[in-house]
Amino acid sequence: MTPALTGDEHQYMADTQHYDLMMIGGGPAGYVGAIRAAQLGLNVACVELDQLGGTCLNWGCIPTKALLSTAEFYDKLNHEAGQWGIVAGEVHHDWPKLIARSRAVAGNLNKGIHALFKKNKITHIKGRAKIVAAGPPGRIEIRDEAGAMTNTLEADHIIIATGARPRALPGIAFDGNRVIGSKEAMALSQQPEKLLIVGAGAIGMEFAYIYNAFGTGVVIVEMLDRLLPTEDEEVSAAIEKAWRRRKIEYHVATKTLSANTTTSGIELTIAPVSDEAQTQIITGDKVLIAAGVQGNHNNLLDDSVDVEIKNGHIKVDRGDYRTASPGIYAVGDVIGPPWLAHVASEEAIVCVENIAGLSPQAIDYNSIPACTFCRPQVASLGLTEQACDAKDQDYKVSKFPFQASGKAQAVGATQGFVKIISDESSGEILGVHMIGENVTELLAEMCLAKQLKATAAEVVATMHAHPTFSEAIHEASLGLESGMIHF
Repeated sequence: MTPALTGDEHQYMADTQHYDLMMIGGGPAGYVGAIRAAQLGLNVACVELDQLGGTCLNWGCIPTKALLSTAEFYDKLNHEAGQWGIVAGEVHHDWPKLIARSRAVAGNLNKGIHALFKKNKITHIKGRAKIVAAGPPGRIEIRDEAGAMTNTLEADHIIIATGARPRALPGIAFDGNRVIGSKEAMALSQQPEKLLIVGAGAIGMEFAYIYNAFGTGVVIVEMLDRLLPTEDEEVSAAIEKAWRRRKIEYHVATKTLSANTTTSGIELTIAPVSDEAQTQIITGDKVLIAAGVQGNHNNLLDDSVDVEIKNGHIKVDRGDYRTASPGIYAVGDVIGPPWLAHVASEEAIVCVENIAGLSPQAIDYNSIPACTFCRPQVASLGLTEQACDAKDQDYKVSKFPFQASGKAQAVGATQGFVKIISDESSGEILGVHMIGENVTELLAEMCLAKQLKATAAEVVATMHAHPTFSEAIHEASLGLESGMIHF
């Protein structure tokens, strides 16, 4: 039987049981891959139980950026307006309204994906998929939210793009109330007075900024020895300095041992990693666990389907994203780090283009851009100094502070720097590490430079408009060559 329409005006349903490609999951990997496959002439279906757009669009990247933008605007009005000669009365915020705005932004984009599916004649099937036979063709059972089977479909190629979910800490289970994940953190009906955050990666740091900007007391607990532990050490030191100015409390090299829910909130028992006997109890209204994710593959595969799970993620060949089972592929967060939406989308496109018989360029996993959208922003690409040292790589370093940038001075955003690392002999750019205003937007230039294997001299020879933040990249590149002009 043909899947039934759900009543959604944007939903397009084909009248076939057999598809060239079945995409399981409608997030940044699933919906992007489905659209690209349809563009290449494949008959495509996408199975998604929840909302199209996945966690990123509905409960992650997009709504958090809406909240971050509101937090930054509120922050500037409260703490910086006077520096600009702006005199305003006491500024308040409407918590339910700002949460509603972030949800509306996500909702608008979700509708856009439905429209794109209709435009590209992609069959959207709302349900939960289970692969019951490998192919080709593979066979997929579709079940509704209650678990009742509604259909059985076939596809020559199946791509698993089911993403990942927050990973709980041992002995500390999510309850959606006192112990929450990022999904709950962005839609709390009431603003907590004090929020504990376990994990100082991008998710933890972004929520730390959001809640601190609106007046919530924030305490961060990180097991590794610094905030943003995967970033360059100088970037971590700069963000720690910024957090101290904001009075955000943090404990690094500290382990979370247990959690105890009380009538008024939550108690965390923490201790230094080096000495777990030296325990300390910290209290808050809620605790956000932002200490990693695990792949979503529970009840996805029949026991007869030969797909290997390794370290909680589906194992694939990172060239064409094939699993061990014929006709079954996997892309995105479900296959493991880096857990980034833009990586998931690119993996899906490469996978689909290989299926379609094209020869796409493989992803260079050593050149993945990473962004943290707190304030100041953090953006990075390629090797850190520490990684260069570990590889015995000969390198040069140049760092230009935004304090010396005319544009940064003009807009009152002088925190941070641009740091570029190049190969000592060839001048090829090895890594870029930035902290400051709009650095997540500046990063694209350096991604292109690294993709083209550009040298610092070639960046220097590229004229940068004045006055712009991008001049900091030009100056840092000059520092690797003939010397900076403005610092």
